Amino acid sequence: MNIYEKIKRFVEQVFKTTLEIFLEALKLSPNAQGYVSGSITELLLKKKLEEEYNFEVKRIREKWEGKKHPQHHGDFYFRKQGTHYWYVIESKGLKSNSEKWHRLYNFQNLKNFLITHADKIPWIDTNRNIEEQVIDWIHENLPKFQNEYLYNLYEYEEVQKYVTKRKTKKAEAIDRLRSYTRDQISNMIEERLNYVMSKVKVLETHFVSGRSGVSERTQATPRKDEFNIIAIDIVLRYPEHKFLFANPQNLESSGDDPNHLQQNYVMGFVFIDEQGEPTLHISEDWYEDLNEVYNTLDPKDAVNEDDMQVDNRYMIAEEEEED
Repeated sequence: MNIYEKIKRFVEQVFKTTLEIFLEALKLSPNAQGYVSGSITELLLKKKLEEEYNFEVKRIREKWEGKKHPQHHGDFYFRKQGTHYWYVIESKGLKSNSEKWHRLYNFQNLKNFLITHADKIPWIDTNRNIEEQVIDWIHENLPKFQNEYLYNLYEYEEVQKYVTKRKTKKAEAIDRLRSYTRDQISNMIEERLNYVMSKVKVLETHFVSGRSGVSERTQATPRKDEFNIIAIDIVLRYPEHKFLFANPQNLESSGDDPNHLQQNYVMGFVFIDEQGEPTLHISEDWYEDLNEVYNTLDPKDAVNEDDMQVDNRYMIAEEEEED
């Protein structure tokens, strides 16, 4: 049975429909695409752990029997072959709208953002004037900000609500936008975002978790002890699935609770050269090599094997398919 026949049979058995309807439904549902993308990330991470790093890997059950252990909030248990220490790894994706959220479609926002994160940008010499270097880079790589994109853009809602009698640059920019429709403004913002992201893309996390007494969380982000390693798939800003790894204990804590992670960490950037080739630059807290993060783990933080609840459903499904 070839891959097409396997997919066709799967869709017919699980969804009781044709491939054509299944594909159309998937295209129309960003949420469904997100779930599939998340599953792909998990599967690729599992294969990477097993095949590239030779770890033993077990999937953690999503629905536990009884109360879920507060330190098992990850996708997989993993351990080095021949060792007794099991750890938990969690996979996440990137914040999908980072550039828009930070309004990097406006010159001043882009400039200030790059200055703020200058420590993650290798072409910046911190012994020289950082602002001048950033401005020079923008002028050279994104010259439209000197003319065509000189004025700031604002979201449609802000344009409609903004009222002032003062003559400011913001008031002038908003007056220019008042005659445009919501779609026209959205298209202008999207055009600028595409322009900016043709040269630089932001790698930013988005750690959002439910808050409950069961998980011992005091806020809607993960606790730092819920998993031992975090793996971020940067495929949204990179040409392929690629993971960056970190030890959550080494990441800066939330300002509200030192036991929690922050929601957003700017891990670094992807810069694109004139040939369209991406170059990855990340902060010192994040690693491309999992072994470097593994070496920071403390055996006392390993999970108790008696507490582990392993999900064997995927293994059973594989066996049934082979039969």
